[in-house]
Amino acid sequence: MSQVEKILAMCQENGVQMIDFKTVDLTGRWHHITIPVKRFNEDTLKYGIGFDGSNFGYASVEKSDMVFIPDPDSAKLDPFTAVPTLSMTGDVKIIAEPENLRFGQYARSVTLRAEEYMRETGIADKMVVGPEFEFYLFDKANYAVAPSHSSYSVDTAQAEWNTGDPEGKGYQVPHHGGYHAALPQDITFDLRNEMCMKMADWGVEIKYHHHEVGGPGQLEIEVEPESLTEMADKTMIIKYIIKNVAAQAGKSATLMPKPIYGEAGSGMHVHIWLWKDGKPLFYDEKGYSSLSDTALYFIGGLLKHAASLCAITNPSTNSFKRLVPGFEAPVTIGYATANRSSVIRIPAYAKTPAQKRFELRNPDATCNPYYAYAAILMAGLDGIKNKIDPKANGWGPYDFNLFNLSDEDKKRIQALPKSLDEALDALEADHEYLTAGGVFPQELIDNWLKLKRAENETISRIPTPADFQYYYTL
Repeated sequence: MSQVEKILAMCQENGVQMIDFKTVDLTGRWHHITIPVKRFNEDTLKYGIGFDGSNFGYASVEKSDMVFIPDPDSAKLDPFTAVPTLSMTGDVKIIAEPENLRFGQYARSVTLRAEEYMRETGIADKMVVGPEFEFYLFDKANYAVAPSHSSYSVDTAQAEWNTGDPEGKGYQVPHHGGYHAALPQDITFDLRNEMCMKMADWGVEIKYHHHEVGGPGQLEIEVEPESLTEMADKTMIIKYIIKNVAAQAGKSATLMPKPIYGEAGSGMHVHIWLWKDGKPLFYDEKGYSSLSDTALYFIGGLLKHAASLCAITNPSTNSFKRLVPGFEAPVTIGYATANRSSVIRIPAYAKTPAQKRFELRNPDATCNPYYAYAAILMAGLDGIKNKIDPKANGWGPYDFNLFNLSDEDKKRIQALPKSLDEALDALEADHEYLTAGGVFPQELIDNWLKLKRAENETISRIPTPADFQYYYTL
């Protein structure tokens, strides 16, 4: 049975009437185009569906014709459509003769090329990543940005600020007190169950879910690890499901890093493994925290390039409102065991060779996951190739609280960027490790810098309510 026949049989079995193709823009948002089932045939998989790449941020108008090629292995039923619909992701190609070519800037192209490059180096044949998805779930969310008015407002019945509500039930969650909150305070438990069940139906294996630290509805879903491109695909699925389950329940979910001042921010910590020939590469019982030299060099690469990585793993102005002391978000460049104040944490409970790993704690979900996971891999490979020793470079191990440093220690220990502008400057100065092997095309780096600098400049010009609070009466 051909791939087309399998897809059509799946459609017939499930009463599917429409097929939906989802593509990723430069910033990491899904877009989609939909066709009736009867229009799906061999040509769809061979020649794809044409679209305008300039609207996705990938190309200028005069050279914007591209084609989307569906990946039949990604076919799943979309649980959020009234009409039974099959969903597929895939790849983007540029039109060429005699055959269309992979478009190097497209998000999925970058992860695929990163995995190819990793195998070409001979260092490893598989990178596995396990992200943690933190997000807030609100009953209401609105915002306005206008010449005469700038504001935002969020609310949830469980927030501490609603303890005085005459119709309240008295089970609000204290400020910064939501970690693993139980029923009846954990009012979104059933919704998280529904999210996780829909993720499982779409092929995303769930590790666990729970209420997070943020009292006004901060939640976390952690998933089982997958290889780089597969997890990037699933990251898009996970975000889609979180937001749509919330919307169907009349609520609003956001994965932005810092939606509430003074409460815990939402990160997307990434756990990392390397494998070769079916064997884990990060374990050595004699190494620091049972890590191999390969693992430590990978860490060295991440720390060397930490500032420029932030331009890809934390690519929003809001990202740097999370990366501040006191909220379990990292602010310094270093590594340590079981230390959540360090940008790289080595879980003390991961003791077996297959479990031995570390997590990068600065990323957040405003990133394009394809670029972020690929950039993490490229920084680590650079560390291994050049044997970048994190200890010899003074990046730790820091087995103490990095949030309570003296002024002298703060000067001695390198810090993560404090703004998007600072991160973009770092990326402009330090990106050769990304372009190695043609993984990140130089044109993509240039486009990313242009896009994000424009975004940063626009946001920096907009007055905020805090500006009025501080300066209106001066």
